[in-house]
Amino acid sequence: MSNALAHQSVTALRPASQFDLSPQNFEQALTFSNYLADSDMVPKDFKGKPGNCLIAMQWGAELGLKPLQSLQNLAVINGRPALWGDAVIALVLSSPVCEYVTEEDDGHTATCRVKRKGAPEQVRTFSMEDAQKAGLAGKQGPWSQYPKRMRQMRARAFALRDVFPDVLRGMPVAEELQDMANTTQPAAQGERHMGQAEVVLPDYDQAKFDHNVGKWAQSVVDGIKTMADVLAWLKSKATVTPSQEKQLQEEVAKRKKAAVEPALDATAPAVDPAKLEADIKACKDLDKLYELGGLIEAVPDPSLQATLTDHFDARVAELEKP
Repeated sequence: MSNALAHQSVTALRPASQFDLSPQNFEQALTFSNYLADSDMVPKDFKGKPGNCLIAMQWGAELGLKPLQSLQNLAVINGRPALWGDAVIALVLSSPVCEYVTEEDDGHTATCRVKRKGAPEQVRTFSMEDAQKAGLAGKQGPWSQYPKRMRQMRARAFALRDVFPDVLRGMPVAEELQDMANTTQPAAQGERHMGQAEVVLPDYDQAKFDHNVGKWAQSVVDGIKTMADVLAWLKSKATVTPSQEKQLQEEVAKRKKAAVEPALDATAPAVDPAKLEADIKACKDLDKLYELGGLIEAVPDPSLQATLTDHFDARVAELEKP
């Protein structure tokens, strides 16, 4: 049974759209990666991993894929980025250098015929004997469940990578790498993952940090965000230096202190030194006198405090006389 795939002029994997979220610069790419990692609509390999999303988008951009297409069609197998087979053939068919791709399978051998403009037809095959030599035939997993499909993927990979390396930018085919990983690591059969990605962010611009640190600190003081929330958000944008982190902490402490001091002043009783002196001299109850003595410290002038203390001590001595 044959499956002829005629070359079409439409751009595969890149439908026209009036609405496009593709990032235009590094900062937009970082923001988009964070949104994607938080989404439930990305493959599990990218869930909670903005770094992996960013790297996948960059790989896809070099191949001509949109960001979401990249996440759906890119994976890292055994430490190497790779394209899944359907994306490979879609990219080739959308290229102007491709005349046609034809795939056939007679139940034993898969055949892939491809033609590049200005070049003769190329043919690649993959048979069950090839699968046996590679240790794939009858192996638990896709090779035992879908041998025809797996033969097709191998023949396709050989043909398209050999004839259109410029279109694929040298990117290997995921199914092929997966087979190689499975023959050397049986425990990892069927595994598809994005591996670990590390993104080195530029240092946060100090002038910009100085301009915004007050706003960030105030959000912590007001209880809108925690310090951890602010730092996590900042570190998703750029590298926050230890001195900048300390600067933020000091700004928060300063603003908290400034917010507390007016409150203390507002709760302190307003004391009239002259009236307090008169009340102390006229007081005839010892308990009431000690209450009045407690107000002396609220008088801001130290000299007046000393005078009031003298009057207080004298009046206590008078009331304590037998």
